[in-house]
Amino acid sequence: MFLTAQNLRRSFRLGPRNIEVLRGISLTVERGECVFLCGASGAGKTTLLYTLAGLERPESGTVFLDGDQLYKGSETAQARIRNSRIGFVFQGYFLLPELTALENAMLPAMIGKRPDPSLAQAALDRVGLGDRLHHLPAELSGGEQQRVAIARALMNKPGIIFADEPTGNLDSKTGESIIDLLFGIVREEKTALVVVTHDPELSLRGDRRLEIRDGLLAA
Repeated sequence: MFLTAQNLRRSFRLGPRNIEVLRGISLTVERGECVFLCGASGAGKTTLLYTLAGLERPESGTVFLDGDQLYKGSETAQARIRNSRIGFVFQGYFLLPELTALENAMLPAMIGKRPDPSLAQAALDRVGLGDRLHHLPAELSGGEQQRVAIARALMNKPGIIFADEPTGNLDSKTGESIIDLLFGIVREEKTALVVVTHDPELSLRGDRRLEIRDGLLAA
């Protein structure tokens, strides 16, 4: 198995109450597989996605990526795995407004101390933005900003891409083109893809659909 999660548990304090968001979730994702995480608002799907991607440490349980445990070792070692082997696409794009599309796409390589404008340009060419390299985020449409975010996620050639509601801020036509783009990348690169979505029709396009209910995967 390429990605393996075992008995993940996560809870949050809400005043005097302790809310269990993940209540012992286990799952696997194969290399090259597209998996959609679905569920009602507040079911825990985004928390699960962040935990699988190394962004939110579980209270208990383990996550293995290609045999390596994500939450083991120093913070530096964990950050190195996230930077070099994981791509993440956020619903809100999270582009730096003062940087161009090219510079935003190159950020993971800069963090990894391997900046290469030619690779960033190739990533932007791949997502159809080769003619928008020097535009700031404010000069791009929502769909174009999400394409820059995808190019950024591709920069270090990750083995797996996580996407949190990647079409949530887009109209249906633009959102469909973004999903088609992600699927094309997965097919070409044999990259695993895990997507959180509230769209039931979209979730049927993956290899598997996993639904979270009350902090557990529905049978």
